[in-house]
Amino acid sequence: MNTIFEEKKETMHVGHNIKRIREIQGIKQEALGLLCKSRYSQQRISDFENMVAFDEPLLKELADALGVTPDFVKSFKDENVIYNIQNNQDNSTNNQQYNHPNIHNDGSDKLLALLEKFIEEDRIKTQSIAALSKAVLDLASEVKKLKEDRNS
Repeated sequence: MNTIFEEKKETMHVGHNIKRIREIQGIKQEALGLLCKSRYSQQRISDFENMVAFDEPLLKELADALGVTPDFVKSFKDENVIYNIQNNQDNSTNNQQYNHPNIHNDGSDKLLALLEKFIEEDRIKTQSIAALSKAVLDLASEVKKLKEDRNS
C-alpha cells in the first residue's frame, strides 16, 4: 500500500509534538518534568505542551529528557508514524520467506534507546515502590506497637 502524504502549510506545533512523543513513551507530565535538568512541575510541562514554539535551550532540555533530538521533536508527525507502521507491516508480510522483519535504520536505534530508557526507569520506579511499601509496613507496625504500649 503506497500512500503519499502532502506537506501541510501550517505552523508546526512543537508543544504538541512534545506531548505526543511523551504519550507514546508512556511518560506522565510530572515524570517528564522530573527528567528535565530544571525539574519542571506538571503544570509547567502542560504549559509547554500548549506552546507553539520554543527557544533552543528549552527544546533541547525537553528533547534530552525524552531521549530524542530537538530535530526529531521538530519533525515529528503522527501521520508519518502511522505510515511507517503500515509500511513495516506490509514489508514484513512480503519478507516472511526470509523469516525476519524488514528493519530500516531510520530511527530504530533511537526507538531502541527510548525503550531501554523506559525499561530502566520502570525498574527504578518499581524498586522505589517496593522500598516505600516496606517503609509503610514498618511504620504501620511501629504505630501498632505504640498503640499497644499506650493501651497497656
